[in-house]
Amino acid sequence: MKKIAILNGPNLDRLGKREPEIYGRATLVDLEAALSKEFAETASLEFFQSNHEGALIDKIASLADRKFDGLVINGGAFTHTSVALRDALLGAHLPTVEVHISNIYKRESFRHESLTAPACVAVITGLGLEGYHAAVRFLLKG
Repeated sequence: MKKIAILNGPNLDRLGKREPEIYGRATLVDLEAALSKEFAETASLEFFQSNHEGALIDKIASLADRKFDGLVINGGAFTHTSVALRDALLGAHLPTVEVHISNIYKRESFRHESLTAPACVAVITGLGLEGYHAAVRFLLKG
């Protein structure tokens, strides 16, 4: 069974409360339950969320050291600002899929650039929470 981590960055703990017209009404707990249910027989999932850049970087290093098979990351705003997060992803050598709930290209121009995307094997944007499911399916095929 493949070990896949799902990492969520700043403000994603506010899913269901923060800008529901953009992100929907489902919470992070709802997302984790849906992923756990769908992949119960095919993947060992580990979930982590932090509003702190260093905590996400430390977690990525830990996942690499623990020989995880893949990573799904929604870096939130750090996607667009963090060279350190990009470097952590590159250094981990984990197949990583970047996920964005909203279509970042239909939003503010500063969201159109992802510093972390070049460190990932794929990027999924605009599929809502289904993007996480698609990312795990993709990693399971790899």
